[in-house]
Amino acid sequence: MYSPPNKNRRRSSIHRRIRKKVRGSATRPRMAVYRSLKHIYVQLIDDDNGRTVAMASSRDKEANGPYGGNIAAAVDVGKRVAERAIAVGLKQVVFDRGGNRYHGRVKALAGAAREAGLQI
Repeated sequence: MYSPPNKNRRRSSIHRRIRKKVRGSATRPRMAVYRSLKHIYVQLIDDDNGRTVAMASSRDKEANGPYGGNIAAAVDVGKRVAERAIAVGLKQVVFDRGGNRYHGRVKALAGAAREAGLQI
């Protein structure tokens, strides 16, 4: 069995496998999450037309707090992306965890988006 030599290769190989199954549309876009050490980013992507419908990150001007690499920042980003999606007229999304494990910041972001009204 082949094991990639580092975490980034492993994550991208998992992400490629996920992307074979997950596809966003105009009515139900893909909620793509990218997590770096310092920040967290999320985009709602319409794969049919190849465009980003809405996005939010811990680097936005509206972000609460100076540091984006914690669960509190992920919760804030989840709420903001849900508000922006609802403002555009979207209620349902397909969740793309980006090859990351579904725990910690990724899970907190998804939970906050659900609480704010998105159906994931």
